[in-house]
Parts: sequence; C-alpha cells; structure tokens
Amino acid sequence: MNELLPAVFLDRDGTIIEDVPYGTDPDKVHLFPDVRDGLTRLKAAGFHNVIITNQSGIGRGWVTPSQYSAIHARLLKLLGFDLIDGTYFCPDAPDTPSERRKPAPGMVLQAAEELGLDLRASWFIGDKTSDLECGENAGVRSILVRTGEGAKADPRAATYIAETFTDAVDFILTNSHGK
Repeated sequence: MNELLPAVFLDRDGTIIEDVPYGTDPDKVHLFPDVRDGLTRLKAAGFHNVIITNQSGIGRGWVTPSQYSAIHARLLKLLGFDLIDGTYFCPDAPDTPSERRKPAPGMVLQAAEELGLDLRASWFIGDKTSDLECGENAGVRSILVRTGEGAKADPRAATYIAETFTDAVDFILTNSHGK
C-alpha cells in the first residue's frame, strides 16, 4: 500500500498569477512576486503542488483550448516545470451543471485519486469564495489569499486569511504535521 501524500491545491488566476480575465495572450502572464519561492518551499516540505482552475472562457467560446494551453505553458515556463505536480481545469460555463467546476470538488477529488493525495493533510489556496468552498467540499483546509479578488471573497470557509502568498505558505508550513 502506497503512502498518501499531502498537497497544496492552488487556484491559478488571482492567486499565483495576476488575473487577466479570459486571458488569451501568454505575454500577459505574470506571477505574483513571491509565488515561485513559496512553491519551492512547499515542495521541499513534501507537498505536491496542484493547480485547480475554472476556465469558463473556453465553454463560453471566448478562449480556445489552444489559447488556454499557451497560457499554461507560459505559466510553467515562468515557474519552472518541476514545481507543479498536476493541473486540473474545468472549461464549463457557469450555467452548465458540473461536478468539476468549483465550488464542486470534482477536480480536487480527481487529483487526489490520480496522484495519491491525502486530503486530510492538504490545503487549498485561493482568492475567491468558490475556491474556499471547493476546498471545504473536498475535505481540505482552505486559505483565502487577499490577492486577486480576495478582498471581495466571503472568508467564512477559510481556515486562515493571508495577505500574500508567502503568508499562506508560512501558515501551511507552521500548521502542518510532517509526513
């Protein structure tokens, strides 16, 4: 029996990169300044870093799958390919019934099954209420980061409210038990 691994599930837009609504230009992908260092620290502590992102622009016909792929490739190039262990995205428009679209836990549950992740030892960092609720719905502790739309989000489902990504990482590393 393989040991389950802890993870940090990460919203993309507004959490690890600056939010450019329905972005189609890879040159407009900009990491928040502390993200690469924070992800490196999480990896060193034994966490898997997994991106969980709604991409309704695809379902609405505003973003093509190839444009999404180009944005994602740029993100991985900026981060370094070794810092992200998996990416799960939902292309469904908000009015489409979906078990995958946040706040539904489908993408987190799929990642946990495919990557062998321990949800009880895992965290979700996001800037929107739907991120926090997704974590809660999957049985994961959630952190609201005040970047992106974090100032507008309802913090009730958050285990912690972080001003920056570094603050969120520090909280996780201080409040997680070793493997």
